[in-house]
Amino acid sequence: MSSESAPPQRITCLVADDHPAMVEAICDTLEEEGIEIVGRAVDGEEALSKIETRRPDVAVIDLRMPRVSGIETARRIARASPETGVVLYTAYGDRALLTEAIDAGARGFVLKEAPLADLVRAVRLVAEGGTYVDPVLAGALATASVGAELPTLTQRERDVLRLLADGHSNDEIGKELFISPETVRTHVRKAMAKLEADTRTQAVATALRQSLIA
Repeated sequence: MSSESAPPQRITCLVADDHPAMVEAICDTLEEEGIEIVGRAVDGEEALSKIETRRPDVAVIDLRMPRVSGIETARRIARASPETGVVLYTAYGDRALLTEAIDAGARGFVLKEAPLADLVRAVRLVAEGGTYVDPVLAGALATASVGAELPTLTQRERDVLRLLADGHSNDEIGKELFISPETVRTHVRKAMAKLEADTRTQAVATALRQSLIA
């Protein structure tokens, strides 16, 4: 009997942007990296229709699109296809928009000026259940709350959230901190509870906004 493990399941992805040339460039790059493109869309309505029928692992969504915005698209995807992770691809680093997108359920944020390799990494991490926040966008979120009583995170919880913000997976964080992936998940759960966050992405964003991690 062969001891070789089965090949990893291929990631499926839909790409939505109102600029067809951008859609093609993204799709070409993702396909070169072995990610299967199961749909292309030029606005939010088309994206939602295709996501509901094709159920991709990840949807790369432009933040500003006609008919339905990227944020509203993310919100509807969370209801219609919760297994689909949303990566918002944006030219805008506005903190209020990003906070709204996190609340809508988006799990990845990549600036359009970033290398496409960063988008590939974000798609892979989100497909694995992780989060990805572009370092520039993380900086936009990192503003301290004035006059608010800040939650107390342990140093290890801060370390885990910081590495999550940098786009690392549970396995990578475990290796970096010399702990098991399950211990990483435990620290994330505890941090989420302290920060009153419903998702890992919300926990990271809250920690960044309150300057609990840098």
